[in-house]
Amino acid sequence: MKKILITGGTTFVSKYAAKYFVEHGYDVYVVNRNSKPQVKGVTLIESDRHNLGDKLKNLHFDVVADITAYDAQDIIDLHNSLDSFDQYIMISSSAVYPEYGVQPFPEDSERAVNKFWGKYGTDKIEAENALLERVPDGYILRPPYLYGSMDNVYREAFVFDCAMADRKFYLPEDGEMKLQFFHVEDLCRLMEILITKRPTDHILNVGNENAISIRDWVIKCYACFDKVPEFVSVPETVEQRNYFSFYNYEYCLDVTRQKKIYPETMSMDAGLQEAANWYIEHEGEVNKKPYWEYIDTNLV
Repeated sequence: MKKILITGGTTFVSKYAAKYFVEHGYDVYVVNRNSKPQVKGVTLIESDRHNLGDKLKNLHFDVVADITAYDAQDIIDLHNSLDSFDQYIMISSSAVYPEYGVQPFPEDSERAVNKFWGKYGTDKIEAENALLERVPDGYILRPPYLYGSMDNVYREAFVFDCAMADRKFYLPEDGEMKLQFFHVEDLCRLMEILITKRPTDHILNVGNENAISIRDWVIKCYACFDKVPEFVSVPETVEQRNYFSFYNYEYCLDVTRQKKIYPETMSMDAGLQEAANWYIEHEGEVNKKPYWEYIDTNLV
């Protein structure tokens, strides 16, 4: 039984990963402050990742899955606390690529500040650098928008709410802006391939091969409840983030490296239905934003 250390373990991606690897027969350790319920079957190391002291000493991990590394200090402190391990996998972000780069972004694209993501993206760049300085053979995954069950971010859940309430959907312009997604289960399956197959490429963009227009994405979200949206077009002059879940920024990753080892990803229809089924039972776990209030006050 392989022993895996997962940072976090109580929110969205890290929580899903903890559950996934428990269910797939791994000996799962999680490190978090124990402020939220733990996934059944994990071993908790109760600590802030910056103050682990000797809690990881005399423990060997086959895999370190660093899902909550947001800056260089996150990497440095965890690495300094580890005793021994075989593999290190860091979940980074597509935010490391500047918006002016040539798309679809390959992994060797320039990494620089992105005007939409700002410090989040540059901190991820510094975290990647810190990891590669300490673990040259570490794996770095750069996903686009992640979605699926346990997602506490108000993205697809906002559209689900609109569908369930039979509301019109206020769509940025003509809705042709395209976004790229990756289901969290696909992310976990890909991590398992890294663990078992040890591919030669160590930095990978990950995501569905094809982007989807936001219009089609909303249609698919409504379809999870057997509904069809009635759209209202909102002009570009209205700040998009006041009423919609995404920035006015279209981008796409080149996932050729991923396809070599993981060619088939979950369909958007199946992934969104899975997310909708989870949301119906866990609405209170999502951090909602006042999009309806803005729409009703300013757009209706």
